[in-house]
Amino acid sequence: MDDNYEDLTECGLSAELEKELLAKQRECTFMWTNRAGEAFGVIMSYYPHEGTLWLTAAERRARISAIRRFPRASVCITSTGTDMGTGKTVTYKGECVVHSSREVKDWFYPRFARWIRPNDEVAATTIQRFLDSPDRVVIEFRPDDKLTFNSALMWARSPEAASNTAIGTGSGDGARAD
Repeated sequence: MDDNYEDLTECGLSAELEKELLAKQRECTFMWTNRAGEAFGVIMSYYPHEGTLWLTAAERRARISAIRRFPRASVCITSTGTDMGTGKTVTYKGECVVHSSREVKDWFYPRFARWIRPNDEVAATTIQRFLDSPDRVVIEFRPDDKLTFNSALMWARSPEAASNTAIGTGSGDGARAD
């Protein structure tokens, strides 16, 4: 083990932690390339299903025309705000397919709404009703590569540097040294 933070390739999430992160988090940063070739991103809710991530937006959003023009995008999901603590992330890159068919909307909206509000049927039904608008589309994100990070593995190299503050809890502190 190195005595520095130069090479963090051994600090990735295990497959189990990645699966747990996807199951516990509800939001991601969705990133695309705009017409000028610049990276841009927003926070969006997602629904994971069989190795893909599903999202939704109004057709008029700039990200929709951007991914129709160039369907490559990136998604970053972090453990912040979950009971996993901070310092666990996965970033995917992949292809987007924009769906507008009634069949996809009828499949997606109920699942997505109950994913977002799993313990409140009234809220889920309300979300579903508000999502089902004429100019809304569904984005299917198909990851083909990923980069993961688990700060606990990085801090194991230097436990005396790990934080014990309210923001970070020792080996789980999310500070990155790259």
